[in-house]
Amino acid sequence: MLAIYLYLSARTFVSRVRHDQRGQATAEYALVLLGAAAVALLIVGWATHTNLVGKLLDTIMNSITGKVK
Repeated sequence: MLAIYLYLSARTFVSRVRHDQRGQATAEYALVLLGAAAVALLIVGWATHTNLVGKLLDTIMNSITGKVK
């Protein structure tokens, strides 16, 4: 009798754990997207204040046009 009770209890516990984790993947995707958006905002903020991206693009364009002439 005790073995049947333990088996049914374990089976109920396992089914509850499986049921509770259904939305976990969606939550993980949402957290990854929020993290990526935060990193993108930091990079955009850094790039707008330093003007290094503009200098880099100017250097690349001058290099390309210098090779064409």
